[in-house]
Amino acid sequence: MSPKTATGTPSGLVDLESLAQAAECLRTLAHPHRLRMVEMLLDDRYTVGELAQSCGIPSPVASGHLRLMQRCGLLTQQREGRRIYYRVCEPCLKDFLSCVRKRFGCRS
Repeated sequence: MSPKTATGTPSGLVDLESLAQAAECLRTLAHPHRLRMVEMLLDDRYTVGELAQSCGIPSPVASGHLRLMQRCGLLTQQREGRRIYYRVCEPCLKDFLSCVRKRFGCRS
């Protein structure tokens, strides 16, 4: 049995405030287009238009998805001239997507 803290919760557990932040980020990722974007961005950097085309959605919709993921600190952007490139800045997303692939499989 784990020792308990002064609040009565077992020690070594993540505090509820941190779990609430994690839940918010997981809700943000809980969309097939966002997962596809993360999957692509783990391998390279892409523009909104490239991501939108790959997902089969309009650029403004893709832009909204990217903005949500940036707010959670999952993505970053870099401007080069008139183009803005997105990339993953949260290294744990690689492990997360690996779990998704293991659970739901790669279908050819």
